[in-house]
Amino acid sequence: MGTKQSKKLMLFNLLDILRKYTDEDHRLSQKEIEERLKEEYGMDADRKSIKTNLMKLEEFGYDIAYSESIRMVKNPKTGELEENYILSDFYLVRDFEDSELRLLIDGLLFSKHLPYSQCKELVEKIEKLSNIYFRSRVKHIATMPKDRTNNKQLFFNIDVIDEAINEKKKIAFKYVEYGTDLKQHPKKDENGKDRVYVVSPYQMAAKEGKYYLICNYDKYEDISNYRVDRIVDIQKLEETSKPFSKLKGANGQALDLSKYMKEHVYMYSSDTSRAKLRIVNEMISDIVDMFGSDVRFYNQDATHVSVAVNANETSVLQFAKNYAPDVVILEPKELRNRAIEDLKKGLKGYE
Repeated sequence: MGTKQSKKLMLFNLLDILRKYTDEDHRLSQKEIEERLKEEYGMDADRKSIKTNLMKLEEFGYDIAYSESIRMVKNPKTGELEENYILSDFYLVRDFEDSELRLLIDGLLFSKHLPYSQCKELVEKIEKLSNIYFRSRVKHIATMPKDRTNNKQLFFNIDVIDEAINEKKKIAFKYVEYGTDLKQHPKKDENGKDRVYVVSPYQMAAKEGKYYLICNYDKYEDISNYRVDRIVDIQKLEETSKPFSKLKGANGQALDLSKYMKEHVYMYSSDTSRAKLRIVNEMISDIVDMFGSDVRFYNQDATHVSVAVNANETSVLQFAKNYAPDVVILEPKELRNRAIEDLKKGLKGYE
């Protein structure tokens, strides 16, 4: 009775093995499938029955790919050599590419309207649409932008960057920006040629609806951010990437993505400092939304309150200009003076 049940379950077990262990880059021979059946399900099966059931799965509509070769074997009855078709390299063709699944997971991770427990459950369900090799690489994606992109290489970019991060390798690419013709053009170097960027990639993340690569541009020792959707002609290099901990501003520490995202509100690349602002009381929620809960409010009166934030200086400057006069920079003095000069220039443009 148990043997009959095992034979009926073989179809489901084979499908489970293909789902968990195979994709275009990870294929299994009939021998390897036989070993998986024995190890994971205690099921003995010969290659003929495995082949028969794999063909049944294909008949049932599952997209199973494999390679086919011909081997000459001797017929035990006639003694003559006959063609024997050997099937191997089996894998399940999936409905979703791994890069597409990462983007779906990415969208959930930073969804503000979803409770953490529900988000975690949904991520786990999406992960099951791929195989065991997928989960170890999800950590390189943090969030997903809301806007669409015209760059058809986006998914390919994600795959190459993800692989480079995983292998601690540098990447090279060209970077495009829009011109007045509303078309994207590669940025040029001092000789008028397409500029090639060589960077050490650390993480991909999104802010303000834009998808960014957090990295180090090879010529400098600080942190840079580049729009992933504006990267073209990307390639992984064999050169080992610089450790993030060695960069200016890293303080010998590995990248703390959550901290980095809080400090870089607009994903500008500049130093982080403790800034003090004077805001109208109605802006308190906006401050928390923008800089998170790691802020300190003080000296509140009927109309205004002061707040101290740890953030990227350029981001603080941009935030203050966006919400002037409801937001005024108090410290540091140099940043306050920059805001004053920028606002004067802006006023002059209207005179």
